[in-house]
Amino acid sequence: MRVLVIGGYGLIGGYVMAALHRERWKIIGAGREIAPAARRLPFAAWVMVDLRRMREPTQWAHLLVGVDAVVNCAGALQESPRDDLAVVHVEAMRALFAACATAGVRKIVHISAAGLDGQVTRYAETKRDAEAALRGTDLDWAILRPALVLAPAAYGGSALLRGLAAFPGFIPALFADRLVQVVSAEDVAEAVVRCVQPGAPGRIALDIAAPSATSLRDILLALRTWLGLPPAPVIAVPAAIGRLAAWAADAVAALGWRSPMRSTSLAQLAGGVEARGPGAEAVLGFAPKSLDEMLAGWPSGVQERWFARLYFLKPFGLVALIAFWLVSGVIGLTVGRQQAAGLLTPPLAPPLANAAVAAGGLLDVALAALACFRRTAPAALKGMVALSAAYLAGATLVRPDLWTDPLGPLVKAVPAALLALMVLAVMDER
Repeated sequence: MRVLVIGGYGLIGGYVMAALHRERWKIIGAGREIAPAARRLPFAAWVMVDLRRMREPTQWAHLLVGVDAVVNCAGALQESPRDDLAVVHVEAMRALFAACATAGVRKIVHISAAGLDGQVTRYAETKRDAEAALRGTDLDWAILRPALVLAPAAYGGSALLRGLAAFPGFIPALFADRLVQVVSAEDVAEAVVRCVQPGAPGRIALDIAAPSATSLRDILLALRTWLGLPPAPVIAVPAAIGRLAAWAADAVAALGWRSPMRSTSLAQLAGGVEARGPGAEAVLGFAPKSLDEMLAGWPSGVQERWFARLYFLKPFGLVALIAFWLVSGVIGLTVGRQQAAGLLTPPLAPPLANAAVAAGGLLDVALAALACFRRTAPAALKGMVALSAAYLAGATLVRPDLWTDPLGPLVKAVPAALLALMVLAVMDER
């Protein structure tokens, strides 16, 4: 049996791939960034698929040759330069469903989301449209609507919750009393496996959630205990601060940063995440684990505490580096140019000293600008480290006495370079 998993390297997709592998299915993983996925999940064959360009059934045809079932785990939270919700959630899926019908691939498992009915976000609208498109086919489909997905791995909203739970001294929370039901990624994967088996129920739509209701407060307190951190109170964050954070997250999304704090997340949280339809136990014959049961099965270690504590330090570290290099470059190009050139004269001739200062200032500003964009930030961080090393080496040759300067112009470059290395080390999103 062979299954095509679209979005197979995401939070849900990775667990679906692992569960299908345990069942000895032959797996084809599809996604945009498959090189890291192929290293992490080498048991699957990987193909590069950009859903933004998969709008015609003929574009899917070659991927469905020899395939017995398709599982769609792909999705995007909000519009961004990399994500078009109408295309990713609706147009590409309509083309896929039509291609499956033509190729004779009857079984499709489509991952949607719980609690969409009362939401007015673009995310909810396009997710509902995709469900309607699948319901309109005569395929043997299953629509699975997970509640808030938690897993030993963390990504997106689940990563944000860990960061909030590890906040020093208190736990900040918006809408702490909203009902936010959870589900284990392992249980979502189990539901997928049961749905793709020959003879499994077809043409079903199920909400997949833990049996007991939880509030956001419950989840945050449970995660803090799971991390092994001292108890702390949950403090309500004013809605105005939440809106400001969402506005900032939406703004940086234009630079490629896909924060889970964007306005769509805020709207979902305000409405709660509640499973209301038929569940896995009634139709598929298994009961998803409760919050306490899933956390008990994932003993946390030092790596989980490191991740949670670094979650908010990472963006602040990046912002500090951008500000440091930008201000340094601007000062070198303007009010500090003559003073900086004077430090190099002698041994350098004045024209050469001025050129060196100007070049250094331009490089500083360029690195700060590149660090603002998600795609170029890793290269910019490496450039900061390399340029710091070059500055230190050059200054040691030209003005070694600056190492003993009371203001420490050279000494201070060392921790800045180390901060760049630390931020670079935690740049991965998945």
